[in-house]
Amino acid sequence: MVYLFNFSPYSRKFKQPLKTHHGIWEKREGIIIHLTNEQEKSGWGEIAPLSWFGSETLQQALDFCQQLPKKLTSEFVFTIPDELPACQFGFESALEMINCSSDILNLEQKLKFSGLLPSGNAALQVFKTLFNQGFRTFKWKIAVYPISEEILIFQQLTQQILEIINSSTEKQEVVYLRLDANGGLNWEEANQWLSVCDKIQSNRLKIEFIEQPLSVNQFDEILVLSQDYSTAIALDESVANLTHIQDCYQRGWRGVFVIKPAIVGSPRKLRKLCLENQIDAVFSSVFETSLGRQAALRLAAELSDSKRAVGFGIGHWFQENDVS
Repeated sequence: MVYLFNFSPYSRKFKQPLKTHHGIWEKREGIIIHLTNEQEKSGWGEIAPLSWFGSETLQQALDFCQQLPKKLTSEFVFTIPDELPACQFGFESALEMINCSSDILNLEQKLKFSGLLPSGNAALQVFKTLFNQGFRTFKWKIAVYPISEEILIFQQLTQQILEIINSSTEKQEVVYLRLDANGGLNWEEANQWLSVCDKIQSNRLKIEFIEQPLSVNQFDEILVLSQDYSTAIALDESVANLTHIQDCYQRGWRGVFVIKPAIVGSPRKLRKLCLENQIDAVFSSVFETSLGRQAALRLAAELSDSKRAVGFGIGHWFQENDVS
């Protein structure tokens, strides 16, 4: 099958800069691609690189698109190299859209979503807003400010959560909180956070996991931590692409894998890997547009545990219709 191909770059500003251990992120840039088959049926895909997380750079993705001919085959799409995982995702997603009839609205209804809180004190106010919008799973960035300051805010946040849910008329209601360190803690800090989380756990408030407490080159230490505390640990940066997921699984990781579909690589290879190994996957956003989100949610609905919220509650970080 032959497809007409074109593409256009985009840029989206965050309402406020996103602060993580990796730094400050002010805008999301990527590429929208468009494939049209001989029956004039179209498919759209998104290339949303995150180079500091392990994908190709935006410039590498642009260079790749710019050197392509105006007509492509599906066989070519499946030969895009692993060094361009965001490109693999974008092109294969466009092909899948042409051949897929799944309704994104049905996916939205099927899945539960985790709301992303800002780092620091700002989380306290944003939590109330997101809770009132219906979120019951939340993700909070840590390893951004000094640990003593963050633990104090964490204690205020968890107290606020308990006060709200204890006053709720829904007596079975539970709030789940995820802490994302982006590999920014040292050994002592990771132990301190896990110890604090173990003490906070209750029937109404669950610290679901700490994401990537240590850097990617400390896999063995993370494995030890996962065995020493009741609070779970999830790998994130350590499993940025398919090769890394396979490597961590082979080295014995059976905990949570946070998978970012837009940068992990080929969707068809991801399906095979997850289904063959029964990966405990939490699917998460890289702040892609609605096009990348739709493709990622199709994978999440198919491959993730329905009891776990997906990490796509990020709409409040952007203005509406802000793609330029």
